[in-house]
Amino acid sequence: MIIRKLLKTDFESVKSIYQQGIDTGHATFQERAKDWDEWDKYTMNVCRLVAVVNDDVVGWAAISTVSSRCVYVGRAEVSIYVAAASRDSGIGYALLNALARCSEREGIWTLESSIFPENHASISIHKKNGFKVVGVREKLGKMNNEWRDLIFMERRSSSVGV
Repeated sequence: MIIRKLLKTDFESVKSIYQQGIDTGHATFQERAKDWDEWDKYTMNVCRLVAVVNDDVVGWAAISTVSSRCVYVGRAEVSIYVAAASRDSGIGYALLNALARCSEREGIWTLESSIFPENHASISIHKKNGFKVVGVREKLGKMNNEWRDLIFMERRSSSVGV
């Protein structure tokens, strides 16, 4: 496996993997994968990564701003998705680890993630990468007419913003 910078030419694979995550019902409130323009506007221009196995993109990770206020410039929200056929193979852990290192090089001191409680694999890889559960955001939003909770996790850098 190789982890490298995401290229615009990777986006069709990224979009497909994103939709696979959406289809689980435990990845995001999003109902459909964003197109390139939406995705490009939503994610930061730095730390966009893909995992590649045998020339196939099998996972991706990116960060997004949490607020336009200057006090939050060192905080970012994590998005990480692994292709259905490649889950439980260590790719998610490796991508999140690489994303954390990349974010620190960009001056990000805190990464945050909101994860559905049913997404045990995501919670596990976040914990293994130094994220801590900060709390539960109860009934944060509705999905299929049902209120959903989110586990709020964050990772504070030990080398940036200390």
